[in-house]
Amino acid sequence: MLGSYRAEVLKLRKRAAVWVLFAAGLVLSLIFGYLLPYLSYATGDDNQQTAGVPRDQVLKGILPEGVLDNTVGGFPVFAGALALVLGAIVVGGEYAWGTLKTILTQRPGRIQVLITQVLALVTMLAVWVLGIFAACALCSIGIAAAENGPMNWPGPLAMAQALGSGLLVLTTWCLFGALLAVAFRNVALPIGLGVVWILGVEALLAGVVASLLPDLDLIANLMPGANAGSLIFAATDMAALDAPPGVRDAVSGSRALVTLFAYAAFFTVTAAISMRRRDVT
Repeated sequence: MLGSYRAEVLKLRKRAAVWVLFAAGLVLSLIFGYLLPYLSYATGDDNQQTAGVPRDQVLKGILPEGVLDNTVGGFPVFAGALALVLGAIVVGGEYAWGTLKTILTQRPGRIQVLITQVLALVTMLAVWVLGIFAACALCSIGIAAAENGPMNWPGPLAMAQALGSGLLVLTTWCLFGALLAVAFRNVALPIGLGVVWILGVEALLAGVVASLLPDLDLIANLMPGANAGSLIFAATDMAALDAPPGVRDAVSGSRALVTLFAYAAFFTVTAAISMRRRDVT
């Protein structure tokens, strides 16, 4: 198991797509978390993000005290979609390239291969989370130094809670992509279906329920996207009006935590059963 895990981590570390996806998530976090708000603050011109927000509150949100909001605020939607793509590429690529058959002839069984892939993906996602947090922290320090702002950092417990919640959100979406890859034994279709689900179906369902069919609120609140956004909302100090897309208080934080763990377990077990019983070609 340990040897297989090391091999999977090595593959991820040397795979360009992993770092391209990480760079995309990092750039999105910095642009929407710091660049656009700071330009709005510096020029006095409102944009869609800062419209109606007092100028001092805009600055407060990009100082060190708001670093956690800017780090994990995009995880339920944008970074989540990138994590889903990562899971689909890593697991589905073995089918698309025909390398899974070679791996299975070397010694490890199917379930062991899948478990080590999942562990390696979680490890890489942890690197993503810490990397985005480090970049956001540096931006916060730079802005605080330039504007003579206070260096009020969140406490260690708040950091651990927010970053851990962000890792769980990314892991859940990544496992969803892995499950789709096992189900379709490909890369392109799982990515297409998964991204459409995150960016289209979940957002559409939430909007329809909120405006037209409030009686279906129970169903909407069971979706992984709603629970991902609720967990991030509960783990940070975001205000409902200033929260990024997908972050809202649909359910309580404890319920969202349990639901996401349940989804992660369901995606993993279902993928394992499918991989064990079906042909790998």
